[in-house]
Amino acid sequence: MQGVAFLEHRNGKAIIGDDMGLGKTVQALAYIHQHPEKVPVVVIAPSAVKYNWQNEAKKWLGKNRRTEVLEGKKPYQLDDPDIIILNYDIAGGWVEYLASLNPKILVLDECHAIMNNTALRTKAVKLLAKRIPHVIPLSGTPIINRPKEIYNAIKLVEPHLFPSFMAFANRYCAAHHNGWGWNYDGASNIEELYEKLQGVMIRRKKTDVLTELPDKQRTFLPLSISNEKEYRKAENNFIGWVTERKGKAAAEKASNAEALSQIAALRFLAAKGAVSGAIAWIKDFFDTTPHKLVVFAVHKEIIETLMQEFGAMAVKIDGSVAAKSRTEIVQEFQDNPSIRLFVGNIKAAGVGITLTAAHNVAFLELPWTPGELDQAEDRCHRIGQKNAVNVWYLLPKNTIEEKMAELIDEKRKVITAVLDGVQLDETSMLSALISTYAE
Repeated sequence: MQGVAFLEHRNGKAIIGDDMGLGKTVQALAYIHQHPEKVPVVVIAPSAVKYNWQNEAKKWLGKNRRTEVLEGKKPYQLDDPDIIILNYDIAGGWVEYLASLNPKILVLDECHAIMNNTALRTKAVKLLAKRIPHVIPLSGTPIINRPKEIYNAIKLVEPHLFPSFMAFANRYCAAHHNGWGWNYDGASNIEELYEKLQGVMIRRKKTDVLTELPDKQRTFLPLSISNEKEYRKAENNFIGWVTERKGKAAAEKASNAEALSQIAALRFLAAKGAVSGAIAWIKDFFDTTPHKLVVFAVHKEIIETLMQEFGAMAVKIDGSVAAKSRTEIVQEFQDNPSIRLFVGNIKAAGVGITLTAAHNVAFLELPWTPGELDQAEDRCHRIGQKNAVNVWYLLPKNTIEEKMAELIDEKRKVITAVLDGVQLDETSMLSALISTYAE
């Protein structure tokens, strides 16, 4: 409510700089909701979260507000949407077409993405923003470390606050010449900078608003898959298999092994296709927050891909790690500030360990039951955790993993409503999953 009031006070030209997990997306959508006459709205976000924006828009604004997610750099005709969502990487190709639609609101998620003035995306966003009356940059980035990242966002909402980048850099970025060129990566006079930004940016830290937060917040982030053709072929084969057996042996124990094998292959293809999007999201997470992150997966190949990508800053626990080594690995994650990522297999690392150095948990794959999922989430949500815990589900959209997530959510509600401690086994989830495909 304070964030939306601030946006209103600034006439829709302000930076929402809250910590990750404090609802920057919802605050922007609430402002959009308050002004149904201000259409179309353009949202530019990292590719890993653009479909999440579509989901959140539907959730908070209802189905009457039409949303469209853009794909590719070559513009095509749009069907008069209220909210247009695209990623920074394709903004350069779309800028002229979007400008011709006369958008009224521009939301820039993770606005540090336009910090480089020579980048095509930055030039495109600046060009588009010039023609839009309301600009709302969002960023959880701690500017105390890298003030240069926020400069372009400031210029978009308050062009006259600082006379030039060089003046800004000299005063707040500890600018210096290193013999080859100017370096602006530092920070100086930060308290003064914060004071100047009070009029254009609202920033709340999680520790400041803990009493307003639930203990655990779950967010589903749908990711595109890179192997769409391969996945759809396997899914169609599975649907054919289910159709042949509907009402016969599909739910019988004799066929469960075969069904489980086909489903496992389908789930692996989905996870494999989404892993590049998940890596992009994890990189964005580390770029925009100083916090640690716990990531859970199922398949060894997915875990190894993550370790290859983040090895120097990561530790892992899966079935290949000896039990006697696990305490040391957990301790290193808990105590070593340079180790920011814990990668765990849900069964091997989902119970019996404490990972309270992190209050952000991400799942790239799901277990079979709500109980296993809650156990894994609670590696961070334990005694000793001083922060509300954010749980992120980085799951491939329009795949079997989405169906799994919906089923787990339904089963979780049933368990909570009936009796704490009710157990659901893999067989009941398997039957439910087969039924969704049979339908």
